Amino acid sequence: MLLLFIFFIPILGLSNGTETEQDFTWHLKKIPQIVRERTFSLDSPKFEAKTKLELNSVCGIECQRKLPVPSLSDLKNLLSYETVFENGTRTLTEVNVLGAVLDPAANTTTQRPLRKKRQIYGTDSRFSIYDKKFMTNFPFNTAVKISTGCSGILVSPKHVLTAAHCLHNGKDYVKGSKRLRVGLMKTKSRGNGRKRKGAKRSRREISVAKEDPKAATELRRQSKGDERKQRRSGRKQETSDGLPSFQWTRVKSTHIPKGWFKGVSGDIALDYDYAVLELKRPHKRKYMELGISPTIKMMPGSMIHFSGFDNDRSGQLVYRFCSISDESNDLFYQYCDAEPGSTGSGIYLRLKEPNKKKWKRKIIAVYSGHQWVDINGEQQDYNVAVRITPLKYAQICFWIHGNDGNCTQG
Repeated sequence: MLLLFIFFIPILGLSNGTETEQDFTWHLKKIPQIVRERTFSLDSPKFEAKTKLELNSVCGIECQRKLPVPSLSDLKNLLSYETVFENGTRTLTEVNVLGAVLDPAANTTTQRPLRKKRQIYGTDSRFSIYDKKFMTNFPFNTAVKISTGCSGILVSPKHVLTAAHCLHNGKDYVKGSKRLRVGLMKTKSRGNGRKRKGAKRSRREISVAKEDPKAATELRRQSKGDERKQRRSGRKQETSDGLPSFQWTRVKSTHIPKGWFKGVSGDIALDYDYAVLELKRPHKRKYMELGISPTIKMMPGSMIHFSGFDNDRSGQLVYRFCSISDESNDLFYQYCDAEPGSTGSGIYLRLKEPNKKKWKRKIIAVYSGHQWVDINGEQQDYNVAVRITPLKYAQICFWIHGNDGNCTQG
């Protein structure tokens, strides 16, 4: 019943009279072009930074109100990007931006009173997904685990979207990001951890069999007896029902926008806290498409959704939905209950496809996490998400396809 409720949440958002008249549709927009100008080699990173899932003194929504609108030259610098390959080499690619509309009101916000703080708001409203049918099917199967301790989401057969700070602290790449891996959920084997008939014997059994055949026979009897005792006692195997196991895949390369690095945008700018990982091998799972983030008014019930692997629920896939409390052109503040580990999750919603009755899920933001935001010289903590704007859509799409041919509309 709970999962049925989850899937019909968009309909609930239409229940009051005012919202039934609104147009909750994915509207196609013309996308600016990101054009590669030149790429050159950099020194290999040190990979010595510590993974830090909570950031201090970052520029949030209030800070953005005071910032000037970036010029075209600024955008070219901020959207240039670093690529790190699995062998540790690194390049910088400079880009040009074509067709960008510089909006003088880009940093204005929709102010809403009484914003709440912290990771968990009162009663914990998160749901752990135990049912295998849901866990390994769309949309929950798009959630992935990053080996540095974050989450991410599948955005193509070979690409994962996550938060930049899961890989880089603004000065250097974090430990473990040199040999980065992505964990895709899978159900446990049919054998439930038991040895199948005809399975190969262990090295211990082979060694004992060579030295003493009688001892080897006794060893096999003991092994079978232990299995029977385990079944009678009802003890669970290491991979318990309801807990996903993972198929780990190596990462071929990572892309991070230059705007994330300290010294480029001053202090760390949350609006560039996103990165794309290219997998070494393609997966065969259904992935979620990118969408351009609509305003709060264009979201049914102002609701967003995301799933990740929160640290306080080890091994569990955790789903949540909530309302947005404040927005700027680049960021959301939201009420979703979340803990470290879910950082980097893809935030999505369902809207109607143009000229169709079908509703479709698309990713509209990346969960940046529980961050300490500088507000009038004081540190306050909020759950923050980075919106996918037309420019970010253009860049992420360019990283996925290698050109802008498939990225003209979104």
